[in-house]
Amino acid sequence: MIDQIFALDHRPLTVPRPPERRLLGVCRHFMVLLLAMLRAKRIPARGRCGFGAYFNPGYFEDHVVCEYWNASEGRWALADPQFDDVWRERLSIRHDVLDVPRDQFLIAGDAWAAWRPGNTDPQKFGIVQGNLRGWWFLVGNLIHDVAAVNKVELLRWDAWGAMPRPDQSLPEDKLAFFDELAALTCEPDKSFESLRALYERDERVKVPRMVFNSLLNRTEAVAA
Repeated sequence: MIDQIFALDHRPLTVPRPPERRLLGVCRHFMVLLLAMLRAKRIPARGRCGFGAYFNPGYFEDHVVCEYWNASEGRWALADPQFDDVWRERLSIRHDVLDVPRDQFLIAGDAWAAWRPGNTDPQKFGIVQGNLRGWWFLVGNLIHDVAAVNKVELLRWDAWGAMPRPDQSLPEDKLAFFDELAALTCEPDKSFESLRALYERDERVKVPRMVFNSLLNRTEAVAA
């Protein structure tokens, strides 16, 4: 991505580019680029998968952000590097995009916990414009989030393991497993050993050598 950015405009990354000289991307591209920058500066950072409340009022859109360690305040903060001044104005985003409030971006585990008691409509979670939403989207983001906190940040349309299909019914016998994923990812520092062991050993969440690209409707190899 950096090579392509410089091919379009050779100036330093700190110089804002006009739209015609920017590299196009989706939320995952912004996330992994910021992750790389922060890690290069030895700032602890991890990807988080979940849902943003600032795209379509009343709905939670599929989205990923970067969670980084704010050493001066001793806490993890959420940064959404996708939004420039134009984006923020058009979407009426008033919060700090480098310290996103937790009620404006719900990590997948928090979204699952909000829906599980029946307090939230699952149809409010997903991709609203594409009408891809529901409980199955919550599960998909749960599994993506498990991978992300283990530093495996896949494409948003990659599917594997226990991810259900959109037309599947809710598997009651698997609810306890999804509850476990939500609990572990909501507090990944406290449960890191369990989370790491689960990811390494459980084929329901571990990213395999081949995944299904649901956008291109084909299986693809995961880059090493």
